[in-house]
Amino acid sequence: MSPNEASHHRAFLRHFTANEAAIRAFVRRLVPARADADDIMQEVSVVLWEKFEAFRGDGNFRAWAFGVARFEVLAWLRDKGRDRLVLSEKIVELFGAEAETHEPRLERQREALERCLGEVAPEQRDLLMRAYEPRVRIAALAKESGRSEPGFYQWLYRVRKVLLDCIRRNLAKGEWS
Repeated sequence: MSPNEASHHRAFLRHFTANEAAIRAFVRRLVPARADADDIMQEVSVVLWEKFEAFRGDGNFRAWAFGVARFEVLAWLRDKGRDRLVLSEKIVELFGAEAETHEPRLERQREALERCLGEVAPEQRDLLMRAYEPRVRIAALAKESGRSEPGFYQWLYRVRKVLLDCIRRNLAKGEWS
């Protein structure tokens, strides 16, 4: 790989990794199933890399990536058009525009959540994150934590409340940078 190619590759990775969570959230809002969103994200990643030459370095990578993601969702919809449970292209366009409008606020909320999660003790944070994994069995987590199932749900409620209060405080102070 030449130095120029390596520099190009690093620039793409910097942009992509800084925005991947927001792009994934954008796709997830447009597609009903997580597995479908994961498949679409793979295609979005490939297209972003293939078309990165067309991206102006001083442009807004996130907005550009959202546009690519929207087209990939629409392509997925055309492929799934036979399925009556799939949203129409017009609805996806509407949701996409709405998602882009709210993205700055959602990004600040994600950053505040990350900051607040950093204040939770590591063992509690691990348990909290595991409670939201797909196909998790709360009864097993409760037992592992030494709590009854109702006690575990109560603990989850308290931790979520502490996180919500922390997020609200951070957002009110403007502490998301």
